[in-house]
Amino acid sequence: MALDIINYLSDNAKSMRRSAIRDLLNVANRPEIISFGGGFPNAVTFPVDDLKEIMNELMNEKPAQILQYGSTEGSVALRKQIAKKYEKEGVKVDIGNILITTASQQALDLISRIFVNPGDTVLCGLPSYLGALQAIWSYQGRPVGIRNDEEAEAVVSALCAVGQKPKFIYAIPDFQNPTGVTMDVKRRQEIIDVARKHDLIIIEDSPYKELRYEGESYPTMYSMAPERVVLLGTFSKTFVPGFRLGWVLAPKEIIDRLIVAKQSADLCTPIFCQEVAARYMEKGYYDRNLQKTIELYRHKRDLMHQYLTEYMPEGVTWTRPDGGLFLLLTMPEGLDARDLFDIAIKENVAFVIGEVFFCDGKGQNTLRLNFSYVSDENMLEGVRRLANAIRKLMEGNK
Repeated sequence: MALDIINYLSDNAKSMRRSAIRDLLNVANRPEIISFGGGFPNAVTFPVDDLKEIMNELMNEKPAQILQYGSTEGSVALRKQIAKKYEKEGVKVDIGNILITTASQQALDLISRIFVNPGDTVLCGLPSYLGALQAIWSYQGRPVGIRNDEEAEAVVSALCAVGQKPKFIYAIPDFQNPTGVTMDVKRRQEIIDVARKHDLIIIEDSPYKELRYEGESYPTMYSMAPERVVLLGTFSKTFVPGFRLGWVLAPKEIIDRLIVAKQSADLCTPIFCQEVAARYMEKGYYDRNLQKTIELYRHKRDLMHQYLTEYMPEGVTWTRPDGGLFLLLTMPEGLDARDLFDIAIKENVAFVIGEVFFCDGKGQNTLRLNFSYVSDENMLEGVRRLANAIRKLMEGNK
């Protein structure tokens, strides 16, 4: 008799949802497919020679330390470098306020684990990062979306009035995933004001802030309200994604709770990767390589915008971000990106369906495009294929 696994699963496990992005990567794995789907940094930015140098240094200097278990809090050397990074932005940080995580996705899981009870509401954007939504759903939380920050006060007040006060506000203020849109200082302050009025915590997800290609850099929400903001950072987009290094910057009371949660998850983030990253920053290599990365991605952002302008059919619009890795493309109402995906795969081009970023199940006519990963030549051909697929979808819906 076959085992019915459903009878054994916890309620949390039953609440988990598959990642549409990860499933897409399996479908779009064929070499002939040009993919705008994943959030992959470009391999050209990986500092291979610098890493060889540093790894050799560390293996000669302290092999026993870097190959051993580390503390749950994370490498002191790395936390000091992260603190210095924020001090350059005018934010004084103690390393006791920093926890190193196995990328920021683990931080999202730990945050949901310590704050979210079954049925709790969490305020987030429409659309919002799928990985954060997955973490909230996996602990049986209920994300409630707002289309613009002006709605935040009204939505929070309405939820509080019926006894469903949000556990926290989740925001990606810089180059939001999937839209690429950035909050200005006024909008950040409005969210903070709502949080203070209703005594809420803000989770500031900040993986892309350093990847600004033009325009004014805005202060972190953490710097504006350190007493109630939890900032999540990562090296996955600016250094080496394969190291899976992220961090949490938060009040010590929250860090202590996260440490306990992380101890039951993985004990510690690999110390080898942390020590390499710390030395990389100490030598000034991080800032140097970041500038080269920004130049490359600015070029690719501009190229994507140029090709979309040249080839997309009338009625299709898209965001033009000042930084980050993504833009959101919107087709005319009535068109469905799921239908487009089937056509696009036959045209050998892939993307992420925008609907998966909308916790209210809407956004069917949207799709997320990544511009950092593909070569310039493939970007041109990929946009042509995608535009052709959209035309076919439009013709089929007449």
